[in-house]
Amino acid sequence: MKRILALICSFALLIGLAGCASQDDNKLVVGATAKPHAEILEFVKPMLEKKGIEMEIKEFTDYPLLNPALNDGEIDANFFQHIPYLEEYNEKNNTDLVWTVQVHNEPMGVYSKKYKKIEDLPNGATVGVPNDTTNGGRALMVLERSGIIKLKEGAGLTATDKDIAQNLKKLKIQMMDAAMLPRSLDDLDACVINSNYAIEADLNPVNDSIFMEPKDSPFGNVLAVRAEDKDKEAIKKLSEALQSPEVKKFLEDTYQGSCVPAF
Repeated sequence: MKRILALICSFALLIGLAGCASQDDNKLVVGATAKPHAEILEFVKPMLEKKGIEMEIKEFTDYPLLNPALNDGEIDANFFQHIPYLEEYNEKNNTDLVWTVQVHNEPMGVYSKKYKKIEDLPNGATVGVPNDTTNGGRALMVLERSGIIKLKEGAGLTATDKDIAQNLKKLKIQMMDAAMLPRSLDDLDACVINSNYAIEADLNPVNDSIFMEPKDSPFGNVLAVRAEDKDKEAIKKLSEALQSPEVKKFLEDTYQGSCVPAF
């Protein structure tokens, strides 16, 4: 009996030690969407290993799950969002997630399989835009920059189709899940698509869009962490690696304008 108890205690100790592995100061679990974020993290992984940091990359297909996972402690950091999205999440959920560095901009583009220029869109065309608040407003701002709609003064990132003051082509705005937009190009006249989903669908805003958001837009994608972890050494080393000259060259060479360095 004593031997059995000893074995049980030893097993429990091993489980306890395994449970502490995620608390290792030299290990990070980072959540990300597949392209380009997880690809960028894969690129910096060997750089971190040289600095003694082991990084596990956890891919998410549904980006609204990433901030809850970070806030609940399932991951140590995430990499998928721009600053306005993070700020809106904190405000709505009473959370205190913070960002450390801006890494890249993903210019949002208007895509169409039916028309080659945005001015070719016919009256009454149906245009798909993301249905989450900040990206939906951003998409409408892209359409405004193209000159085919005008938003109410001050509408900004919270704009919806109800904030369209002038609709020169009487566009029908269809709000939908951002991930569904590339697949909706066969059915709709045009879609305004985030570059991460465009890249996954083999679309490049420079070459394939009929209108592209300016590259200097204020939507830099950031590394986000819990506030209490911001100054941890492993987070600092990951932040430094993400803003390294090597990453800058990787972004420029790999994405050809669909993913632009923000540093």
